[in-house]
Amino acid sequence: MRPVACPRLPRLAPIAAALCLLLAPAHAAELKVAIVNLRGVFDGYWKTKQADIQMRDRASDFEKTRKGMVDEYQRATEEYRKLNEGASDAAASPDEKEKQKKSAEGKFQEMREIEQNIAQLDKTRDSTLGDQRTRLRNRILGEIREVIAKKAKDGNYNLVLDSSADSFNNTTQVILYTSGTPDLSEELLTQLNSTAPAGAITGSEKPDEGKDSKDSKDSDKKDNSGDRNDK
Repeated sequence: MRPVACPRLPRLAPIAAALCLLLAPAHAAELKVAIVNLRGVFDGYWKTKQADIQMRDRASDFEKTRKGMVDEYQRATEEYRKLNEGASDAAASPDEKEKQKKSAEGKFQEMREIEQNIAQLDKTRDSTLGDQRTRLRNRILGEIREVIAKKAKDGNYNLVLDSSADSFNNTTQVILYTSGTPDLSEELLTQLNSTAPAGAITGSEKPDEGKDSKDSKDSDKKDNSGDRNDK
């Protein structure tokens, strides 16, 4: 299960264009720049850690359900094998062979249905976890951006750059060297984590289910209800 991850942030071209404009002679004298390691702040934020725990728990729920389906499939497979053997038993009467054959056909259909249910569960799991991961990531990034914007305004910064942003081909960082440029990362992370509940940063405190988990489970119920109606 993939953790909630900070997305790749702005490519080189938009940042380069902004720098060219701000570094022009008309702006150079008044330019005040700071940097933030957004990826590091995101990963160190207590809400990100709690989101990772929530995602792991949600994935575990799916895995338990899937294991139950796989166990059921294995039992059905073994029963199907025995029924086939009974239908081929030379010592059995014709009526008994026919009975075993029909039972085997029914069991085979049951196996196909279990396979379809497992495939549908996998599809639902991937979609649900993907959507939940995106919602949590965007919400957390939004909160971090708000704090950055306020700190930039309070500190009279014209520009705050992400020192963890990668270039267009993701092989090098956009910012390769800085000297004397204020790095707001530590104070940002301290401010963000000042509201953390006891144990949230270390992961010993489990998060509340919250709206995201409830919405995901409600969505699963709707999907399962639709499957039953289709049958």
